[in-house]
Amino acid sequence: MSYTHLSIIERSKLEILHQQGKSSRAIAEELGRHHATICREIRRNAELASYNAQRSQHAYEQRRRASVPQGKWTEEQAVELEEKLHATWSPEQIVERFRTEGQPTVCCKTIYRWLYAGRLARADVKVLRHKGKRQQPAEKRGKFAVGKSISERPKEVRSRDTFGHWELDTVVSGRGKSKGCVATFIERKTRLYTAVQMPDRTALSMEIAFGVAASQYPAGAFQTATADRGKEFACYANLETTHDVQIYFADPYSSWQRGSNENANGLLRECFPKGTDFAQVSDVALERSLDLINHRPRKCLGWKTAHESFTQELSHLA
Repeated sequence: MSYTHLSIIERSKLEILHQQGKSSRAIAEELGRHHATICREIRRNAELASYNAQRSQHAYEQRRRASVPQGKWTEEQAVELEEKLHATWSPEQIVERFRTEGQPTVCCKTIYRWLYAGRLARADVKVLRHKGKRQQPAEKRGKFAVGKSISERPKEVRSRDTFGHWELDTVVSGRGKSKGCVATFIERKTRLYTAVQMPDRTALSMEIAFGVAASQYPAGAFQTATADRGKEFACYANLETTHDVQIYFADPYSSWQRGSNENANGLLRECFPKGTDFAQVSDVALERSLDLINHRPRKCLGWKTAHESFTQELSHLA
């Protein structure tokens, strides 16, 4: 059963009937209302036994305005949200990171609503990272005698229970545009992502890039590596001998077996879209993109950042 508030017309009739000395039940029967509604209206608004319809209507309008919730939006919170959005954090990452730190926050849907409504003045929908995967032509590369298959890889590597297991890949420039590319590395447990620029996609360049990446971390940080069957990994035997690391190869056309690396490459592509000439990308620009990726809170890490998780694992090695 629906309920409507008394209108100014009903209040005017109530005032006249009340002045005539009618009882609350008689007035209620005349107006077609419940007698409790009439009693409550007179008790709330009568002063010195006199009921005034205009004064009662004004008081009713004030109560209605005061009953509307003010919401949780504040200028200080908007500034903080805008800062995180410009740092390429998603609304879910912002909310969960604030929650783990004990900071007051709103739900991620509220952030989207404020963003679309223009309440976050210094941010727009363009700061949201794009989803989805674009189609690309099949790549035809030379073959070589690969080493150990991924089926031989220890089970603890797949379960991500132990530290020091990496996935490798390369991200290339536009086809026919440049030979410049980057070798990408991601640690499976902590999701730390790093990249090293290469002048071309050859085994020699990959061997040098692997050495640069491995030299940044202490012994024990590289135990295994899982790569695809691109011919830039034909140097796997030298890598195993030089760096005391075991190299495993994913099955053909099975990119999901290196899902962490494929996902991280997609994040890097948000900064350097398809067609980018990596020979023209500076080390500073590449480092800044990696810093943004590694300092986002990750749901799979309990809303820690990859940098925090990796640093914690390194402390155990020390």
